[in-house]
Amino acid sequence: MNITDKDIKLIKSKGLTVEKVLSQIETFKNEIPFVALRSAASLDNGILKFSEHYQTELTKLYESRASSLETVKFVPASGAATRMFKDLFRFLDTYEYEKESLNSYTNHEKANAIRLFLIGLEKFPFYSLVMEKVKNSYPNFETLSEGRQLYIFVEMMLKEKGLNFGAYPKGLLPFHKYNNSISTSFEEHLFEAAGYNKNSNGDSRLHFTISKEHLEAFKYEFERIKKKVEEETDTNFIITYSFQKSETDTIAVTEENKLYRTEDGSLLFRPGGHGALIENLNELDADIVYVKNIDNVVVRKYQDEVSGYKKILAGKLIETQDEVRRILNAIDEKTPSEAELKDIKKFLVQQLNVRLPLDFDKFAETHKIQFLKESLNRPIRVCGMVINEGEPGGGPFWIKRENGRLVLQIIETPQINKNDRRQQDILTSATHFNPVDLVCGVRDYKGNKFNLQDFVDPDAGFITRKTLNGSIVKALELPGLWNGAMANWISVFVEVPLTTFNPVKTVNDLLKSAHQVRLFS
Repeated sequence: MNITDKDIKLIKSKGLTVEKVLSQIETFKNEIPFVALRSAASLDNGILKFSEHYQTELTKLYESRASSLETVKFVPASGAATRMFKDLFRFLDTYEYEKESLNSYTNHEKANAIRLFLIGLEKFPFYSLVMEKVKNSYPNFETLSEGRQLYIFVEMMLKEKGLNFGAYPKGLLPFHKYNNSISTSFEEHLFEAAGYNKNSNGDSRLHFTISKEHLEAFKYEFERIKKKVEEETDTNFIITYSFQKSETDTIAVTEENKLYRTEDGSLLFRPGGHGALIENLNELDADIVYVKNIDNVVVRKYQDEVSGYKKILAGKLIETQDEVRRILNAIDEKTPSEAELKDIKKFLVQQLNVRLPLDFDKFAETHKIQFLKESLNRPIRVCGMVINEGEPGGGPFWIKRENGRLVLQIIETPQINKNDRRQQDILTSATHFNPVDLVCGVRDYKGNKFNLQDFVDPDAGFITRKTLNGSIVKALELPGLWNGAMANWISVFVEVPLTTFNPVKTVNDLLKSAHQVRLFS
């Protein structure tokens, strides 16, 4: 492998080592094995569904303990808005308004996304902002053809000559329009957090992982809305930020596993994906950490319901932690009896989805206790799961580890062998989807913070292929934050309603009811 002095300098500047880069190249050569799915998790097998009475009890438990807990909401927010506007960027690249009508274009291009965008145009939260720019630049706008008007509108919205939304982080885009204001998803996360993530002093801590170049823009947005949001929610917001660490970047290679070089001969590194954020999460000090993506928010009339389910999940976390801590403290005090061991095994299997080794009953007593302690003394995550309606992304599955044991995991599609018919059948049989709605307990039974790096499965990453300047580039994705990075946590999966899952993956998602203050008439 021809690594130059210039390469070594670049590698070191990222906090990486040559050995680490060579190890990544070996990973490309050897490939990462696909996961071995055994079955999709379901309400009969790995996913819990709570009665209304039990939900009430869990809510009461959380509310009775909330004042004594330190909580923080962790929001991955480094994503750019580019993919959200993919169809609109393509429209700008391919539509020639001088040559054909808009109707003709949308017909032959089967551009249904453009049709929907046009139909809902005035319902978008940014409509008035864009139109103000448009009319200042094009005084004769109203006299132009429909196709020309839409082209100008989209160009003014996305490009640098206008509002430049195409270069924004998703968290700072206009998401919702109220009577007297327009709010970003960043702002909505603050309003939502006030409903469940607040201590007895009225403080609410939120931590956003962002791109370094957007730090000042996020700070400016917080200062702009701070007084209003704090007064309306009677909350003091404590906002912190961090960046994905450059030492988590991974080397890019060609299809032949050779070093990919840019036009000036430099090595190409790519961000390691959201799995790199386990390091950011590991640096937070709290009793409970809520994890939720930046684009999954709702207008405020729905936020009480969203907050209510967060309290239910947090109540389940507390209940689970209480029992885990009781068991581990009891084991420390005295050796458990056979009857007590039986109860602990039952708790592990029925409540924590832990599958015991087939020969567990043949273990020596000391080995049984050691196994039980190691199985219990781990970070805990209670994960909301919604009914699968075909959304792309990960889901809950039982997988078989190399040691033969079954474990419950959140698995992403690239981790599954698409050429294996049986594996694909299991994938398509999934009844539930992972909306990234996590409530995490990151302290051990003695109150010490876990080192979350100790619970990562380093083999749970995956290799992706992307096109760059006409060439195929292979990229290495680190074990995803809620996939391999939490692979060795205790996982409790709970069904939550679809009303809690309202991501904005494309701009047209903003037309859905969860993002509209007034619905279409």
